[in-house]
Amino acid sequence: MATLCTIFVALFSAALMLVATTRVEARAFFVFGDSLVDSGNNNYLATTARADAPPYGIDYPTRRATGRFSNGLNIPDLISESIGASESPLPYLSPALNGPRLLVGANFASAGVGILNDTGVQFVNIIRIGQQLQYFQQYQQRVSGLIGAEEAQRLVNQALVLITLGGNDFVNNYYLVPFSARSRQFALPDYVPFLISEYRKILLRLYELGARRVLVTGTGPLGCVPAELAMRGRNGECSTELQQAAALFNPQLTQMLLALNDQLGDNVFIAANTQLTHYDFISNPQAFGFVTSKVACCGQGPFNGLGLCTQLSNLCPNRDVYAFWDPFHPSERANRLIVQQIMTGSIEYMNPMNLSTILALDSRT
Repeated sequence: MATLCTIFVALFSAALMLVATTRVEARAFFVFGDSLVDSGNNNYLATTARADAPPYGIDYPTRRATGRFSNGLNIPDLISESIGASESPLPYLSPALNGPRLLVGANFASAGVGILNDTGVQFVNIIRIGQQLQYFQQYQQRVSGLIGAEEAQRLVNQALVLITLGGNDFVNNYYLVPFSARSRQFALPDYVPFLISEYRKILLRLYELGARRVLVTGTGPLGCVPAELAMRGRNGECSTELQQAAALFNPQLTQMLLALNDQLGDNVFIAANTQLTHYDFISNPQAFGFVTSKVACCGQGPFNGLGLCTQLSNLCPNRDVYAFWDPFHPSERANRLIVQQIMTGSIEYMNPMNLSTILALDSRT
C-alpha cells in the first residue's frame, strides 16, 4: 500500500511539474494591424469595417461570424495553432479578455487601418496603429497587476508578435479615389519611402514597448485581388498600378527591417514575404488545389469583386477551392498556405529566418 501511495505521489508531482513547465514555456502572442489579422475588435466599434454577420464565419468552428474577415480561421488563429498556444489571443476590446486569458496575449488589430493616420478615414471609428500601441501599454499595466511588473516584462519580451500593415495605405488611401490627397502630395516612387519611414517609427515604438520577436508581413499582390480585378483590371489581368505599388513597397520593407536588426544588434524583425506566397497560388492556383484565384467565393459583380460579402451575395458551396473568400481577403485554406510558409519557408519567403527556426532558437535560451 505504501508503495502504491509513493508511486501515486511521484506521479502526481511529475504531473504538477509538467503543468508548471507548460505554463512557463507557453508563449504569449500579440497581433497588430488591419483586417487581415483583426479577430473582432471592430465588432465593438461604430464602424462600417465589420465582419460580424453571416456568411462570415461560415466555416469557423462555431459556424458564427466573429469579426474575422474570413470564412473560418485567420492568420493569427493558424499561427497560434502552430506555436502550440492554448487558444488564439482574444480581441483587446473583448470583455472576455481578463484574468488568466490575458497571459495568452491579445489581438489589437482593427480592420481599415494603415501605417498612416489618414488611411481608413472613411470607416470612421477604427483603432489606428498609434492607439493599438497605446492599448499595448495599457495591456502591460493590466498584466503587471496580475503577475507583477517583472513577470509581465518577461512575458512581453518572450512573446511572439505579428504586425500586418501597408495594404490599406494604397487601396484605401493613395488609390481610393482619382487624384487623392496623398497621390497629389506624392508620386508613387516617393510615397513608398515615406510609408517605409513612418513604419520604421511604429516598429521602433513596438521595440521600446518590449517586443523582441516580430513577424512583419508585407502586402499581398494588391492588384490581383478580386476587388481590383473588378474595378481596375482589364480582361481579368491584375491592376498594373497596384502591382507596381506592391513591387516597390515589399523589397523596401525587407531592407528597412534588416537594417533595423543591424542597428539593434539582434534579429528582432522578421520579414514575411506574403506577396510572393500569395502570388504562388494566384499565378498557378491549380497547383495548390484551387479552382480559381480570380473569383471571390462571396461577393457580386465581375469576379464577385464588387461591394461587401453579405447574405445577399453570391456564395460558393466549397470555400476550400477558392483562394479568395471575399473581394479582398484570402480564404481559410489560403491563410493556411500563408502560415505554412511563415513556419517553414526559405529565406526568399522569410528573412532572416522562418518561424520554426525562431521557435527552435528561442527554446534553447
